[in-house]
Amino acid sequence: MDDVRRIVVVGASLAGLGAVRALRAEGYDGEVVVVGEEVHRPYDRPPLSKQLLLGTWTTDQLALEAADEGLDARWVLGVPATGLDLTTRTLTLADGTRLVADGFVLATGARARRLPGADGTAGVHVLRTLDDAAALGGELQPGRRLVVIGGGFLGSEVAAAARTRDVEVTVLERGTRPFARQFGEDVGALIGALHARGGTTVRGGVDVAGFASEPGPDGAPRVTGVELAGGEVVPADVVLVAVGAHPNVEWLRGSGIEVVDGVRTDDRGATSSPLVVAVGDCATVVDPEGGAVRHEHWTTAAERPAVAVRTLLSGGSAEGRFTGIPYFWSDLYGERLQFAGHREPGDVPVFVEGSADEEKFVVVWERDGVPTAVLALSSSRTFTKWRRQLAKQTAAV
Repeated sequence: MDDVRRIVVVGASLAGLGAVRALRAEGYDGEVVVVGEEVHRPYDRPPLSKQLLLGTWTTDQLALEAADEGLDARWVLGVPATGLDLTTRTLTLADGTRLVADGFVLATGARARRLPGADGTAGVHVLRTLDDAAALGGELQPGRRLVVIGGGFLGSEVAAAARTRDVEVTVLERGTRPFARQFGEDVGALIGALHARGGTTVRGGVDVAGFASEPGPDGAPRVTGVELAGGEVVPADVVLVAVGAHPNVEWLRGSGIEVVDGVRTDDRGATSSPLVVAVGDCATVVDPEGGAVRHEHWTTAAERPAVAVRTLLSGGSAEGRFTGIPYFWSDLYGERLQFAGHREPGDVPVFVEGSADEEKFVVVWERDGVPTAVLALSSSRTFTKWRRQLAKQTAAV
């Protein structure tokens, strides 16, 4: 694509920044414009529910850019994209700005799912952005009652951070227990036991029906509890809704870009248009057999832009594909949890270090005797060994 003189990156978080870095690393010397819905320059999101809430990091430590990077990009921040016309190669923004380009990288990420009745009720929060973290953190005062709806990693991390601030915490989980969906009932129970050690109350198998509220000092409704399907109200001064995320792809309606949950791509980031690639939380990778996966992991957003950018610059002819394996980590009650691989129901967990009776262990899942995933609790060295083995297996396929 020697005639490519302007590329617009839609999304100014980790995947978007990775795309800009990759463009320059590939020798692209044309204009790069980065569009971001938030007013902030790229920042790291995982610490929002850990170090930032714990108070061990400041917002300055979240910055992803180095002061001397010299990426020579134009940043258009605080204005979301609202439409894409591939015929005219034009991106439209909410303020009416129109950007014409020769190629586009879609990295719009995802937004937190909300529950009916939450909007307009003070004290009910989601956590996806820096502003969300600031609003939630300001309410986590000693002696207050926090109810977390959703016992996955985000909800569990916030629960752990809140307990360090002497906040009373109750986690409401729709499944039988936290982490059962991710790791199965038995292994999930071992990770969920960290809540009990940290003084957090967990209630599994409950459905949330709504929110109880009373007029606050300003007359607006203020949350006082979470209503369960059976009519019980769990008292709350603060509520966090942590029930997953929606990919930010609605703005592409009518563009001709195919969407299947997220933007449909192959394992090179290519979409239904040769002018467009997609990466990060907004992208759904579809394999030739019809499987579709949208990975919401830091490593995915960090590693895949390099492949997608080569696909875009070559007009789709470049070799290379996404070869990494999903990887994420979590800090819960002072313990480091790490996971890598593709665990599926039916895979058999095997303890390769420690046991179910120990606080430190490593579990490897196997399928027909072949390792598929690894989980470690406070055992980074053994985890790293198994993660490398899984990566080699994937690269060899």
